[in-house]
Amino acid sequence: MEFFDSHAHYNDEKFDEDRWEIIKKVYEEGNVKRLVTVGYDIDSSKKAIEIANKIDYVYATIGISPNDVPDSLEKWEIEFNELEKMANSKKIVAIGEIGLDYYWNKENKELQKKVFKDQIKFANKLNLPIVIHTRDAYVDTISVLKEELPVKKGIFHCCPQNRELIKEALELGFYISFAGPITFKNSKNAEDVSKMVPLDKLLIETDSPYLAPEPKRGKRNDSSNLQYIAQKIAEFKEVSIDEVANATYKNALEIFGLSN
Repeated sequence: MEFFDSHAHYNDEKFDEDRWEIIKKVYEEGNVKRLVTVGYDIDSSKKAIEIANKIDYVYATIGISPNDVPDSLEKWEIEFNELEKMANSKKIVAIGEIGLDYYWNKENKELQKKVFKDQIKFANKLNLPIVIHTRDAYVDTISVLKEELPVKKGIFHCCPQNRELIKEALELGFYISFAGPITFKNSKNAEDVSKMVPLDKLLIETDSPYLAPEPKRGKRNDSSNLQYIAQKIAEFKEVSIDEVANATYKNALEIFGLSN
């Protein structure tokens, strides 16, 4: 049984002291044979590429998340130029994480949408999928996706457990990725939304170093904890953990355009 962590942040400072040891450990002991380190601003995107370039089984994404959108169009143009300069790396498998977040930022909704749309166009130009972060903004997120349709589709990462969002995302052809919150005891709709997503549209992720699943909740997360997420989904869907591991591995290869 092998796992693919479709979304982690080994570019985060919480891994500065033991980054390479942890990445090696999750591969050798956790059966995590592939993983994606995700960018969310300029520095983390550069770091993601740097990490991916050093390890065969690690890939990178680049992008500006809605929580890292600059405070003016002029600054956004500068950052977008920086993203374009990074785009020639062969280890980049998607543009993200990008999207909308009205939980943390309500004052810049129009700028968020502009940055989101620009990065979808960027992904289309590169023929890459996108990785979506959405929080308290699902209506506008779906609206943007319908207006500026990503050619290679993409992933709703750490997908909110919102039935309407998942229904619309699946109708648009997107993959749904679940992380640690699907295991939380106080998690609303976890079983229902797990059952909504067919195995051929399902991904799993850790979002490391954040959102460690039960029974590791509250600790620094890493990709070895994928097993707990896969096991919980398997219980909800009444299938074996092997089926979840195999399906999500195959799906990740497919959406990221990777060979087996």
